[in-house]
Amino acid sequence: MGAEILYGFKIATTPENLLLCFLGVFLGTLVGVLPGIGPAGAMALLLPVSLKITPVGTFIMLAGIYYGSMYGGSTTSILVSIPGEPASVMTCIDGYQMALQGRAGPALGISAIGSFIAGTISVVALMIVALPLAKGALKFGPPEFFCLVLMGLTLVTYLSRKSAEKAFMSALIGMLLSWVGLDLINGQSRFTFGIMELNDGVGVIPLVMGLFGISEVFMELEKDERIEVIKTKIKNLLPSREDWRRCTWPILRSSVLGFLLGILPGGGGIIANFMAYIMEKRLSKHPELFGKGEIVGVAAPESANNAAAGGAFIPLLSLGIPMNATVALLFAALLIHGVRPGPLLIQEHADIFWGIIASMYIGNILLLVLNLPLIGLWVKVLKIPYRIIFPMILLFCVVGAYAINLSMLDLKLMLGFGVLGYLMRKFDFDTAPLVLAFLLGPMMEVAMRQSLIISQGSFTIFVTRPISAACLGIAALLLLSNVLPFLKRKWRKLGGVEMR
Repeated sequence: MGAEILYGFKIATTPENLLLCFLGVFLGTLVGVLPGIGPAGAMALLLPVSLKITPVGTFIMLAGIYYGSMYGGSTTSILVSIPGEPASVMTCIDGYQMALQGRAGPALGISAIGSFIAGTISVVALMIVALPLAKGALKFGPPEFFCLVLMGLTLVTYLSRKSAEKAFMSALIGMLLSWVGLDLINGQSRFTFGIMELNDGVGVIPLVMGLFGISEVFMELEKDERIEVIKTKIKNLLPSREDWRRCTWPILRSSVLGFLLGILPGGGGIIANFMAYIMEKRLSKHPELFGKGEIVGVAAPESANNAAAGGAFIPLLSLGIPMNATVALLFAALLIHGVRPGPLLIQEHADIFWGIIASMYIGNILLLVLNLPLIGLWVKVLKIPYRIIFPMILLFCVVGAYAINLSMLDLKLMLGFGVLGYLMRKFDFDTAPLVLAFLLGPMMEVAMRQSLIISQGSFTIFVTRPISAACLGIAALLLLSNVLPFLKRKWRKLGGVEMR
């Protein structure tokens, strides 16, 4: 493994890739600092730009935005009590109280250092776990792949932070959109309504730019919020010896917890942020201090969400299955470049796999440098009015969507998906299942049809093979756990009507 990681550093330290790594983590910190935009929106905006970059450079830059945003989210949480990222929501509780007590510096310092430690631990764990998992996944055939993806989608909808029923509806919309275009087996047009340009299918760039970019602008236009940064001098960024003594074990525990939760489908960073805070409060000898400016209440959730960002790469790189909406955009970026993430990635594109691993080591060091000395810059960024930021985002979306194919249809689709994304947010629908189903739908369809060809049309192939049967069984149990309570409620209502 030593030779491979050295090979990765050779790729990651080329001038172009170093610049892209710096750009990624810088933009990631920026979108983390600015509440509302988020890494998914930033990555969606940069997808058109990534077409002019190498596949490894694209992944390095976009991955930097993802884990970099976890660092930036803590700045807003501590100074404004508004989470720059949903995954930093628990940091607000004690971070802002520390700032009010004149300890904004140590809060920001322990957040950055804890994030660096957790990020480094997660990269080491990623390197150790991803390789054996990818080797095991090489034994998967079409039936196993179909059932695994089906289980993954079911898990994402089951663990959705919104209503499970709405998450399933969102996934169905994504699946339907993925079927637009030519049939992958027989070449016939499907759901194109006679529009020739739709024969190639719905473009992933108009879809994600609409869902994450345009809809975000629509949502923020409704708000009339002015951010007021706490007026206190930020000093003593390095935590004291006592702070270190109290935070060392919470940082290490939360790093492990965050990494494991990051592997799970859904909002790994958000769940990790909550769970780490709750765990440390329960383990603490003085739980009454939490919520009143307890430094452990900043260190633990910030370490957990950064470790979760590393854990989220394992299913993507080893199995080729993105487990949340942000990682799905990384998946989409590689597909655009003709690279298929999954078990064969290490064999066919070793430069991408090891380049990504090495770049994450470098990126964590860059983030530590960016977050501590440049805190004054991020405070000034917080004061930029949204009336300046969001028209620029809208312009970037329009130019980016049109420039790919010089197609007015792409512009119309992007605006249409922008309206759809806005309505989904207004009515509390989760967009993550839609994006994941859209990206994985064609692969699921091909795997299912290949399986049926192998079995000469018999569906028993999915239950006679151990791995596919286990995945199918888990998916069925998750579906039943959502359907049975609904049927039970209906049965009780009908029983009440009959008794009357």
